[in-house]
Amino acid sequence: MSFTGFDIADFDVLNVHGLDPRMAAILTTVRPKLTAIGEHIAPFLSAKLGQPIYPHVARHARRTVNPPDDTWVAFSTNPRGYKALPHFQVGIWSTHAYIDFAIIYESQNKTVFADNLAKQLTAIKQQIPANYTWSLDHTKPHGEHVHHNMSDELFNEYIEKLKTVKKSEITCGIELDKNTVINMDGQQFLQKIEDTFERLLPLYRISF
Repeated sequence: MSFTGFDIADFDVLNVHGLDPRMAAILTTVRPKLTAIGEHIAPFLSAKLGQPIYPHVARHARRTVNPPDDTWVAFSTNPRGYKALPHFQVGIWSTHAYIDFAIIYESQNKTVFADNLAKQLTAIKQQIPANYTWSLDHTKPHGEHVHHNMSDELFNEYIEKLKTVKKSEITCGIELDKNTVINMDGQQFLQKIEDTFERLLPLYRISF
């Protein structure tokens, strides 16, 4: 299917009470749209990176009690999964959508990324747009710091945590309020994803 855009019902799914009812609502309402985004964006990323990129729609398979607060599609070079690799992702919470780059705690690339970020910090600070946000916890709904407020000292704290804290992780990207998103048609949102991922490519490239 082609991606036609998100509407208010997609965001409301993440307020449905109970694991099974929410998962059923995600499956029927949001997952087809995430699949459509994946089918469109994976070829775009493949062309930009010069290697096959595969979409992975969140299954939330590990959950047995608490329903997911957000749901997403991630993109990586591995057809079987994404968590162990630097990846891109697009998802929604009940309040907003997000488009970002992430290295989560399962990945062994954190130290490589941290070392390269330290070496190329001046360039990275110039390449990432001022309104993008950074976070050390992908499970929180909002970024912790806006890029234009990220000092060298704060970047160095992030770098040190990535190198020394086992459960450390990092994300960078944008958040879009749900009212903004529902007023975008499918093509506009897909273009926003492409524009954002292109801006985040420097982070991906220093991850290996």
